[in-house]
This record gives sequence, C-alpha cells and structure tokens, in this order.
Amino acid sequence: MLFVIGGGLLVARRRRVMVPHLLAAAWGVFIAASGGICPLTPLENWLRRRAGEGGYSEGFLEHYITPLLYPEGLTRELQWTLAALVVVVNGCVYGVFVRGAQARRRAR
Repeated sequence: MLFVIGGGLLVARRRRVMVPHLLAAAWGVFIAASGGICPLTPLENWLRRRAGEGGYSEGFLEHYITPLLYPEGLTRELQWTLAALVVVVNGCVYGVFVRGAQARRRAR
C-alpha cells in the first residue's frame, strides 16, 4: 500500500521504479474503485483450508491491514476517496518529475 500511494517519490532517485510503480498504482486504484479483492486472497484461503485452517471471507487487505489503517465501517465513499488520493498524490509527484525533466532538456 505504501508503494502504491507514495512510490512515485522513489522515481526521482530510481527511474527504473517508474513502470512497476505505475502498474501498482493502477492496480491499487482499480481494486479500491471496483471494491474488488486481491487475486491472491482466494489462493491464500484455499491453501489455509488445505492446511486445516479456516479461511476468511474478506480480502487480504481487509483481513490483515484494514483493522490497522482504516477506521471501522469502511464505506464505498471512503474507498473512492482513497482511490482518488492515490491518483492525486501520484499525479502531482509525476507532474513535478515531468516538469523537471522538461526543464533539464530545455537547459541543454
């Protein structure tokens, strides 16, 4: 989640992170906006059942991370807000990055 939200900041130091971050951010926005779950959650539940443990009905993030990061009663409106936050924060970061690259090209 931290990489999805703020990974754009790494791009200033490590440009090779740009493609993985853009893919992760797009995935994060899609999951948050669609209300979907991580595709690894069904796999984890299947493996848990095979090991004799019980699975869980919600997604991985809701099961492990939501109780730590989000207030109780996560709503669709809050999910949309979080998706928008990812887009705005990373849009600003990449905007600064692109403007800086353009300024460096003009200075040459």
